[in-house]
Amino acid sequence: MARLSRRFLVWGWFTRRQVSAATMSDAEIIAVQSRKIPVNAVTRWLFGVLPQGVQVTDATVPAADGQIPVRVYRPAGAAPAAGRPLVMYFHGGGFVFGTLPMGDWICGTVADQVGAVVVSVGYRLAPAHRFPVAVEDCYAALEWAAGNLTELGAAGPVGVMGESAGGSLSAVMCLLARERGGPAIAHQALIYPATDMTADRSAGKQDLPFLSGAEMDAYKRHYLGPDGDPAHPWASPQLVADHTGLPAALIQVAEHDPLRPDGVRYAAALREAGVPVRFTEYVGVPHGFVNFPGLSSAAHQAMNEVAAAQREALTPVTQGDPR
Repeated sequence: MARLSRRFLVWGWFTRRQVSAATMSDAEIIAVQSRKIPVNAVTRWLFGVLPQGVQVTDATVPAADGQIPVRVYRPAGAAPAAGRPLVMYFHGGGFVFGTLPMGDWICGTVADQVGAVVVSVGYRLAPAHRFPVAVEDCYAALEWAAGNLTELGAAGPVGVMGESAGGSLSAVMCLLARERGGPAIAHQALIYPATDMTADRSAGKQDLPFLSGAEMDAYKRHYLGPDGDPAHPWASPQLVADHTGLPAALIQVAEHDPLRPDGVRYAAALREAGVPVRFTEYVGVPHGFVNFPGLSSAAHQAMNEVAAAQREALTPVTQGDPR
């Protein structure tokens, strides 16, 4: 096992002292959700910045009982003759934290390297909005985007991606699209996803940065509430009886991550069902490493792999293309 970087240990200690779902009340969590992350040299280094030329616009998407904010990323330059693919992004944060600006580097990287239109979804957060609100918000945004490709400057195919809770939501979007007859999804990129909420993750995991056993229990409690079923397939896609017919997947896990077994088992379940899977484990890094490109080159490696997989799955091959 590779040693965990001291940078991650220090940053994990600092963030846990500032914000930890395991020690906060519902009111305190809701107050934190309204805070804006400062933009300065340190945060730009830590969280990354948009690649040059990527254009960003904010919009809202109609939901059954309100409006969902989205952020749209468009790459620089003219679209290819075949049109741009569409990638839906769902952020992490344990279904409790996370904001649209936090996805700027990840989404901008995909827009730049894949030439895709990327739609980041600001789904509503627990504990004010418990399961399955986030699921339905994400599906509403997926339907809206797939139904407005021309307005977005895209033509398809459609991919989904997300990290942690967003990886879970991405997997669930594929299940829902299969169950509800669309929209068609061609690829799923799941970055250290949570796929089984019935699993006991607490033993021996208290000292890992960013995601302790107590914090995982708190995220689960806040998201599902007192009446939520952790075995529901929308909460635990691992437990779906049939994984056949789902889109090809890239699944990335981190070596020092209590969610690592979720990614390992979900990759195995998809492969057993005949779904093409690329599985990669990044050594020496913890849960959340992709969100901190300033701390580790592994974040850049992981996003390069995501972009390569999406180009292969979502970008049509034309005559004379060297691929």
